Amino acid sequence: MPSNEALALCQSGYEGLLVREAEGLELSAAGGGPGWALLAGGRAAGAGGPLAALRGAAFAHAALEAPTGIVGDRVNGLAQAILGVFAESVRGERIEGPWPCVFAGAQDVAGLGRRVAAVEAAFRELLRKRLGRIAGLASGQKPRVGAARGLFVWFTDFGRAHAARAAYMNGPSRMADDAAAPSRSYLKVEEAYGIIGAEPRPGESVCDLGAAPGGWSFSAAKRGARVVAVDNGPLKGGALGHPLIEHRRADAFGFRPGAGAAYDWLFCDLVEDPDKVLRLIVPPWIGGRWCRRFVINLKFGRVDPIALLGRLRSADSPFAACATGARVVHLYHDRDELTVTGTLAL
Repeated sequence: MPSNEALALCQSGYEGLLVREAEGLELSAAGGGPGWALLAGGRAAGAGGPLAALRGAAFAHAALEAPTGIVGDRVNGLAQAILGVFAESVRGERIEGPWPCVFAGAQDVAGLGRRVAAVEAAFRELLRKRLGRIAGLASGQKPRVGAARGLFVWFTDFGRAHAARAAYMNGPSRMADDAAAPSRSYLKVEEAYGIIGAEPRPGESVCDLGAAPGGWSFSAAKRGARVVAVDNGPLKGGALGHPLIEHRRADAFGFRPGAGAAYDWLFCDLVEDPDKVLRLIVPPWIGGRWCRRFVINLKFGRVDPIALLGRLRSADSPFAACATGARVVHLYHDRDELTVTGTLAL
């Protein structure tokens, strides 16, 4: 039987929204802190438990199944306790290939990163001495998307952690910046590619609505795609004068592709009321299939984000009616915004 608890991880500062979304899945909070909430399963979790209920949740970046609480004052004591949990759970299990061994913790706790690194190093040394073959297969690389089995340890403070053998990754991840990118928003679309499972390719066409200063356009152009960047504002940095970026000084809400034309990608990151974007951009571009794939960013600063999430996922939404695998996520690099990605059904 699956556990009745899961540790859900989110961007720090958005724990309240994570819990509200979880309550809509009939999960309840049994504890929480910066960047995490311990959730107990309800009817909506079904046979898969709360881990299954949290798959695809917008505000849950990841969820750890059946976490075991670890408490200790010293690095070696914490490492020994984690080893004990792992060694007992791995008894009789055959591990023949690389497995994720991921240690992390709340970013808002000053100095916690050093404590996490010290405990991880001590754990790996103990594991090497006790289970050398298995230790040699351990990878510190966090899985990007999907179910994973290994060891996942999350520190809530210097003396407390949760350890789990199974996890589900919803996709949000920290991305590397590019010095030529004209804005921080570049990181959002780079992250969104991992959610949709594709990225612009050489020769593909991209329409970027609300492009300025050009972070998303630059991201597509650096991959060889041809971009029409629509914005009355100026492009900057690596987007300015890029040979694959055509800057159209026009209003994003009024821009239309040519008759019978469609783009391979629609990018949309407008600083506008989300309902205006959903009313004026989404129906023609998604409902009219003016694009093949899309990444749309919606600001929720002035609206209830959980209500917005409900509208995006409703059965009569153009995303539900026209798109396959549409996802609504709160990216690692998002702030008060939700990102919608998907591919239009043929």
